[in-house]
Amino acid sequence: MSGDRAVAEHVDVLVVGSGFGGSVAAYRLAQAGLGVLLMERGRAYPPGSFARTPAQASRAFWAPEAGSHGLFDVRGFRHFDSVVSSGLGGGSLIYANVLLRKDEHWFVQRQTLPGGGYETWPVTRADLDPHYAAVERMLTPTPYPLDRPGHDDVPKAHAMRSAAERLGLEHSLPPLAISFAPEPGAEPGIGLPVAAAPYGNLHGVTRRTCKLCGECNIGCNEGAKNSLDFTYLSAARQHGAELRIGHEVRAIRPTARGGYEVDYVRHDMEPARHRDAAPARHLPVRTVGCDRLVLAAGTYGTTHLLLRNSRNLPSLGPTLGTRFSANGDILSFAIRTKSGDGAVPAGVDPSRGPVITSAIRLPDDLEGPGSDGVVPPGRGAYIQDGGYPGFVGWLVEAAGLPQDAGRAGRFLLQQALPHLAGAGNHRLSGDLARFLGDGALSDTSLPLLGMGRDMPNGVLHLRGDTLDARWSPADSREHYARIRTAMRAVSEALDGRYADSPHWLLKRIITVHPCGGAPMGRGPVEGVCDAFGEVYGHPGLYVMDAAALPGSVGTNPALTVAALADRACTRLLERRGAHDRHRSAAAAHRWQATPPPRTLATYAPRGSVQFTETMRGLCAPGHSDPATARRAASKEPLAVRLTVTVDDIDAFLADPGHPARVDGWIRAHGLGGRRPVTGGEVQVFAPGRTPRHRELRYQLFVSDATGAPRTLVGVKDLAPAPPSRLWAATTTLPYVLLDGHELKDRDGDADIVAAGTLSISPAAFLRQLGTFRVTGPRGSAAFARFHVFFLDQLRQLYGWHGAPRS
Repeated sequence: MSGDRAVAEHVDVLVVGSGFGGSVAAYRLAQAGLGVLLMERGRAYPPGSFARTPAQASRAFWAPEAGSHGLFDVRGFRHFDSVVSSGLGGGSLIYANVLLRKDEHWFVQRQTLPGGGYETWPVTRADLDPHYAAVERMLTPTPYPLDRPGHDDVPKAHAMRSAAERLGLEHSLPPLAISFAPEPGAEPGIGLPVAAAPYGNLHGVTRRTCKLCGECNIGCNEGAKNSLDFTYLSAARQHGAELRIGHEVRAIRPTARGGYEVDYVRHDMEPARHRDAAPARHLPVRTVGCDRLVLAAGTYGTTHLLLRNSRNLPSLGPTLGTRFSANGDILSFAIRTKSGDGAVPAGVDPSRGPVITSAIRLPDDLEGPGSDGVVPPGRGAYIQDGGYPGFVGWLVEAAGLPQDAGRAGRFLLQQALPHLAGAGNHRLSGDLARFLGDGALSDTSLPLLGMGRDMPNGVLHLRGDTLDARWSPADSREHYARIRTAMRAVSEALDGRYADSPHWLLKRIITVHPCGGAPMGRGPVEGVCDAFGEVYGHPGLYVMDAAALPGSVGTNPALTVAALADRACTRLLERRGAHDRHRSAAAAHRWQATPPPRTLATYAPRGSVQFTETMRGLCAPGHSDPATARRAASKEPLAVRLTVTVDDIDAFLADPGHPARVDGWIRAHGLGGRRPVTGGEVQVFAPGRTPRHRELRYQLFVSDATGAPRTLVGVKDLAPAPPSRLWAATTTLPYVLLDGHELKDRDGDADIVAAGTLSISPAAFLRQLGTFRVTGPRGSAAFARFHVFFLDQLRQLYGWHGAPRS
């Protein structure tokens, strides 16, 4: 533990890293009035600064020992390789923009792992749903607008949908953090200026909408990606956070007074004039003090820091470095796809569109029976289409030239013969066209990106001072066999041929989604940090990135990492007063030059209540009356799972409508499978049609698989009645599905596309009772007040029959 040496600089919160955890933390804590300093080792990348030429690409890799401070940090381990990012915005600079929530069944409890141990998640989907929604509001993801003019000619998106339909697999257009339109709700267009956000743009450069160039993974030079530099980091800066680039943290020490001292170096980010210019080997070390330290340097960066500083952090437990996984990542290809009759090549043009447009979901055994024989049962997974920039197509064609050597030979012979005869070649254009061919290989080859629930039994450790990993895809052979079977089926459904990647042929994989290393758990024996990211035995030290994941997410991890960070910040702010009160008077005296913590201006601790409700029923497309929809000849199942959150019990009780926030999903074939609820509310015992009536009102915004907006509107009309009517009245929901995101008025003039009835089964109701959660410094009191309010409303309606009700 450090002594009391003078430190020139001190901040309330130091955030290390600017990815999906660090950016969220910087914004949330700065918005709350804390003094926030964020350090990022890499540089900033405004639109137009991402490498495109060979000369630029040679400097695009992170290798400071060689004088290179570029975007891509490529690492090689014994059984796998990995690519992560280094830059202001972290992984959002090079990810493929997919923001999918982790499936609720995949938050497993004590699931046995090969070789001993188990995977367990100390959080649930219900815990994260409100925070998923908060992140989605900031990053504004939207499905690819495949039905809109100018965006409907993306062959790979249509191919993925066609393959899923042929195989009977669940397909969706996942939410993408991309600006296809100049502002939310506007018509999509290509290359249009994007409207400025209220918090500005830290780069000061105009953004433009997506031009469908397939360059998402090498950095978007249009600024079309809603990456963290344009969203959370710009908002954090507006709230007073200081963002420093080229700053790499090296050491961490707790201090006697509480808080931490952090050593760091500053990289010279100016490119060397000559390739042989000597890089700086011994950078001067600087130190900053902080009350709270947030580690968000990514799975490798955060775990490496904790391992290197374990002597300074003696309470770190035995799980440090464990639960590493590759998130089930695998790359394969569907090549030489053909038209429906199998006679001619069918172009999928992978360079047209964003890198990912579509997702095919493979169910998990945990969800119960459901395998249809296309793929064997197993752990859940996703398959997504891949894309690449147009220039990669030339490389793909070049890779096929050996088998087309005859074509090349004919071209050379055709050019030589006229010259040998002393004549010119007046047919050169035709010869060139025939030499280049029809581009069928690149145009009919589709990368397939797989990910899923592999085995999180890897270990990150130090080899000298270098981070190393013990993890092999062999331990997850069943997962990889299953997903390769599904990819083969997709290739064959497109009348193409399946091909493994070169990595797989070498019994290796390459992951862009490393997880674990400092896993969360329910105690220091199970995890490095608790379910809110705070490190056991080291108050004020937090892990808020993918290192905290106790297992694979199963889908693209970005949204889950951000949601966990948002949840951790909520808890940090709720406990802020207690943390500050426990600082000793002596330490406060020694640090009297440090300004006192600023008043919390935009966040006040509140008592909140949350529960999860599951309803199932039927939906009749084309009907507008739930009563007649029950008798419809054509109906399909529809299910709703909602997490209902009362954020502030005082405001909830004071509002006559008693509104509560909702998150969750609606699942129906007509919507394209399970679709997330993106807005709306539930009103609990709102005024009804007479003073004696009450209503439970549901208004849920969702978009179908094509991106078309829909609103589910339902009302449980509660009239005074005997107690025997209570169950049916409170558990049955007649509803209509509206076209658009709008509320149905009482005149009934909204366009209705379907109607039906939902209900809660007794078993689901019993499970619902176990989902109640409370947060905030007065959480128990908030729950008691909600409980009293709810029972009093039921008593007034059903407590006795015939008595007057108010």
